Amino acid sequence: MMSEKTQLNIPRHIAIIMDGNGRWAKKRLHPRTDGHRAGADAVIRVTQAARDLGVEYLTLYAFSTENWKRPAEEVGALMSLLSHFLDSKLEKLINDGVRLKTIGRTGGLPEPVRSKLLNAVEKTRQNTAQTLVLALNYGGRAELTDAAGKIAADAAAGRLDPEKMDETVFRQYLYDPEIPDPDLMIRTSGELRLSNFLLWQLAYTELYVTDVLWPDFDRNDLVCAIEQFNRRDRRFGAINESSL
Repeated sequence: MMSEKTQLNIPRHIAIIMDGNGRWAKKRLHPRTDGHRAGADAVIRVTQAARDLGVEYLTLYAFSTENWKRPAEEVGALMSLLSHFLDSKLEKLINDGVRLKTIGRTGGLPEPVRSKLLNAVEKTRQNTAQTLVLALNYGGRAELTDAAGKIAADAAAGRLDPEKMDETVFRQYLYDPEIPDPDLMIRTSGELRLSNFLLWQLAYTELYVTDVLWPDFDRNDLVCAIEQFNRRDRRFGAINESSL
């Protein structure tokens, strides 16, 4: 029997907006924090499935710049879950060969979460089996604003010739220019918006939206998304000669 890897064209980079934790909890008459705990379990499950399928990069929208507006109790619970994830899964990330990276204004995260995050990034730096990218205190507009600020500073200091600015140069000012653009972006819970996620990088990414709430998302749902991706005709603005 052919393996899934053989049958499917596996995207090199998948990005996921993990939406629906609150609605998952509400349906069960549970507090929202229970939904976030169930969502954290889904992170482990989906990360493992993506690695088994051969996905090289997996980016998860874990905490946005707008999420600070949520109730303090909920924000605290999210930070506690992140801290627990880093404490309990670091050894597994190392053993599985997973490199952890982050994008966002991570300097704004509270201690000791920030220190644990930096430690995990450093200890997994040499791993090559998969790259797991956590978007933390992240916003697409914030990333572009920060990039513009660095460009202006370099131009003013004479380190950058504005006449030579193009997309390749601009990309070097993003949070992590070495991460390839996502091939596939998955959003759970059925919402049809980008929610300020990877606004530059998603320019030619295939989008897949499912009504499944994030805590219920599993390997089968991931495979369904990849199967849908396999049916797309990616032209990147050009014309496929077979369609003429």
